[in-house]
Amino acid sequence: MSNNNNVLTLSAPLSGPVLALNSVPDEVFASGAMGDGIAIDPLNDCLQAPCDGVIIHVARTGHALTIRADNGAEVLMHVGIDTVELNGEGFALLVKEGARVSQGQALVRFDLDRIARQCKSLVSLIILTNSDRFELTPVPLKTVKVGEPLMHIAARSTATVQAAVDNSNCEAGSEASASVRITHRGGLHARPAALIRKTAQGFSSQSHLHFADKSASCDSLIGLMGLGIGEGDEVRVSCRGKDAEAALQGLLAALSVAVSEAHHAPVVAAAPRRASVETDVLQGVCAAPGLVCGPLFRLTGIELPQDTGNHSAAEQQQRLDTALEQVRDEIHSTLEHARQRKNVEEEDIFAAHLALLEDPALLEAASAAIAHGSAATHAWRDAIQAQCAVLLALGKPLFAERANDLRDLQQRVLRALLGEAWHFELPAGSIVSAHELTPSDLLQLSEQQAVGICMAEGGATSHVAILARGKGLPCVVALGAEVLDVPQGQRVVLDAVNGRLELAPTDARHAEVQQIRDAQKLRCQQQQAQAQQPARTTDGVSIEIAANVASSSEARLAFENGADGVGLLRTEFLFVDRRTAPDEQEQRQAYQAVLDAMGDKSVIIRTIDVGGDKQLDYLPLPVEANPVLGLRGIRLAQVRPELLDQQLRALLQVSPLARCRILLPMVSEVDELLQIRQRLDELCVELKLTQRPELGVMIEVPAAALMAEQLAEHADFLSIGTNDLSQYTLAMDRDHAGLAARVDALHPALLRLIAQTCAGAAKHGRWVGVCGALASDPLATPVLVGLGVSELSVSPPQIGEIKDRVRHLDAAQCRQLSLELLDLSSAKAVRHACQHHWPLS
Repeated sequence: MSNNNNVLTLSAPLSGPVLALNSVPDEVFASGAMGDGIAIDPLNDCLQAPCDGVIIHVARTGHALTIRADNGAEVLMHVGIDTVELNGEGFALLVKEGARVSQGQALVRFDLDRIARQCKSLVSLIILTNSDRFELTPVPLKTVKVGEPLMHIAARSTATVQAAVDNSNCEAGSEASASVRITHRGGLHARPAALIRKTAQGFSSQSHLHFADKSASCDSLIGLMGLGIGEGDEVRVSCRGKDAEAALQGLLAALSVAVSEAHHAPVVAAAPRRASVETDVLQGVCAAPGLVCGPLFRLTGIELPQDTGNHSAAEQQQRLDTALEQVRDEIHSTLEHARQRKNVEEEDIFAAHLALLEDPALLEAASAAIAHGSAATHAWRDAIQAQCAVLLALGKPLFAERANDLRDLQQRVLRALLGEAWHFELPAGSIVSAHELTPSDLLQLSEQQAVGICMAEGGATSHVAILARGKGLPCVVALGAEVLDVPQGQRVVLDAVNGRLELAPTDARHAEVQQIRDAQKLRCQQQQAQAQQPARTTDGVSIEIAANVASSSEARLAFENGADGVGLLRTEFLFVDRRTAPDEQEQRQAYQAVLDAMGDKSVIIRTIDVGGDKQLDYLPLPVEANPVLGLRGIRLAQVRPELLDQQLRALLQVSPLARCRILLPMVSEVDELLQIRQRLDELCVELKLTQRPELGVMIEVPAAALMAEQLAEHADFLSIGTNDLSQYTLAMDRDHAGLAARVDALHPALLRLIAQTCAGAAKHGRWVGVCGALASDPLATPVLVGLGVSELSVSPPQIGEIKDRVRHLDAAQCRQLSLELLDLSSAKAVRHACQHHWPLS
């Protein structure tokens, strides 16, 4: 901090990208209602003092505080938008009101991940609240680190301040007062206090707020916040001046804005003051991004009539058994379809449904109710609901997700029992609303060409959300019961990215949405048109964009979509869902078909990765308590070497061999690689081959990443499998419903392992690819390029998009910025930084 010639320089209290105040996603802040200032999108988790001074106000929830500098400037620091609703959770105050602090002193620690998940925005404000006395000049910066100069504050001229004082000392006039109950969520914290001050400043009268035994001028933001007024508290408003009555009505309106709409309240700007709210918009949570418009179609669940009793127990049990068998067949069909498309997430969801359908407790409860005279329909419904009640009472997200899976089974079996195939007429281009949809509902709606989904309840990490993202179907959850009151067929706009359902879009808004969608479609077409061209950064670095495939037909699709090669051929497709292993000839033909489908491009073929949780009927293995940590990948090949021998022989017989690269899964030490390389050399001699294919190693366990330099000495290339590397590094099962959303490969720990892998490979002149899901994430493309990855293997439909992404990057800038990401605190912080540095258009 410097304070020369009456100019105070504030240092940055946070690190991160710097935003102009008018770009903050909140109308009250952006309007300057609280005063002049700037914002920072934080990348660290500790707020520090920007100057020496005294803490004159601390929000009871810990999300905001104000410091008075020694020159009298009052600076409000507000962490995140709508963070008052966390009620202090995730914030640790390190100072108290009245404390003397020094520049750089830690003031508040906060949980970045929690704020990002639960609040509107992480963007944090630094506001000069007494802008009438001081003038603010920001230092021109795009990004800032804690402690660096952020803004200069100078006192305004005495004449300017005196003029403001004279203007406020208007003639007495009349007086008016009234009481009102505060309905702002979280009470009178910074944002509603700013709204009150802005309202009061629109009148010539002097206004005060009175609570308990304290009073504050409505012109003073600090004074208003200092009253400590909570949600539901009753306060008295008093106004004195020529327009006292109008001022009173305006302030009463601003103080009593509806709780549910408080975070939408715009600034009141003109007399007579009436606080307004953003009407005809429901706010929820984004589960799958997208922007669509169309008629709303409300989907209701099955309601059963009252059970009259007097049923034949045997007959009802038979009806239930038949319905259960029908649903099992349907789920098996869904599973098979998912396997054919290699949709692992969809497969896992419905495999869980199949397991629930076989749950003995559920089946026994339904059978017992039938034995006591219930109809099959009511017995099944009651058995499900009893199980749901038990799960929901545990209060854990994982069990809530299981309860929703049970409700899915309730609906499916009831439809089978009632003979309802659920063939409703969905109007073209409909946005479907429901209390809470189930995974099977989602699949049906997708087949019937629904363009969007909105739900009263549900979560952003639920199975429905996962499926919606996979289908590219915009989805908003947690909109509240009001969404069920929207009339059938009403035209709406679903802005899923921002979690909004617009109930009364104008023709202009409707046209705008269509224009945006058309632009996205055009962009996709342009990307596809350029997909056959190589991907080079603006500074000339070539990145190979290959494809992950599981068959020759998928390889043909990849080739048509512009793939530079196959980055990962999963050979398990040859071994699963059969009673005997494929022989050497069948394998050779299958591998040759993939090479033929790829023209003159190279193909990386991974040796069999089964075992553990991926069992083969003809390969009995011992049951393992923790299969993900058991016999899989190369470990299985060590136990059953004849399997790998046969596969290597088949691979060595493809033509031309130069286009075939062999990849070894689940390697964790150098000796494993050396053993396979030696065996490969022996087979080459045996088959009288003078040429040997390249041999690579999968980096999917932390040990392999940490040993990358040693592995690269003996391998021809390294390929990072981010899916397994994520779960092994973070110790979180990626199939765990309650943890899946947190298994994020952009976690700084993962990025460090990727960086170390690339650095180790570079020492021996080896190249590194990524074939996990992270390679298909456009937000991650610049990070991977920056860390030294030279090949990205993605799902075939994304080849054009990822190539286009690469062509807009500067590799040198990517290198510089990616290294900075390694020091961030969480995956969420990394994603925020990526969005800032390399925004997705």
